[in-house]
Amino acid sequence: MSRSKSSSRWLQEHHADPFVLQARKEGYRSRAVYKLIELQERDHLLKPGQFVIDLGAAPGGWSEYASQFCRDQGKLIAVDILPIESIADTEIIQGDFTDETVLQQILQSVDNQPVDLVLSDMAPNISGIESVDQPKSMYLVELAFDLVLRVLDKKGAFAVKMFQGAGFDEQVLEFRKAFRSVSFRKPKASRPRSREVYAVCRGLK
Repeated sequence: MSRSKSSSRWLQEHHADPFVLQARKEGYRSRAVYKLIELQERDHLLKPGQFVIDLGAAPGGWSEYASQFCRDQGKLIAVDILPIESIADTEIIQGDFTDETVLQQILQSVDNQPVDLVLSDMAPNISGIESVDQPKSMYLVELAFDLVLRVLDKKGAFAVKMFQGAGFDEQVLEFRKAFRSVSFRKPKASRPRSREVYAVCRGLK
């Protein structure tokens, strides 16, 4: 079966993407790592010795970058429904985050330790139908937020990918109720036409 015009155009754009080319040159697993690097440069989320949870981690670019901060006294848990090749000093949990058993695995690994940072780059499989995709993406944000409320240290931070659309404003209001600071970032590595932004939340009230 021949590729559709839209998929062929996406492949052409992908292979010409400067962040894709840079990731290949620098040995990163995906272009998405540059989103986290920009968040780090601006918000200084990662610090040596932290306990970090990375949700939606596959193929592992964010975790690979974060792991350098979690060595020695820190800890890193990477979670995704897809397999992730091993990363030094990282515990990998493969499973569907919407599944209660996966949540219990995470909580068991946390073992009542305060978590310093929760990262979430989760997104649903996109159908292209906004009325289907947007509720799915907001559901993942809600589940990540629920985990944060259970495990995050009072001085910790939460950085989560969101898509602007139905339910966005309501979820932001919930963030503002829970955190002392809520900011929004659109990293340069986010594709211009994408509605994705990252909420950076700090300091549980």
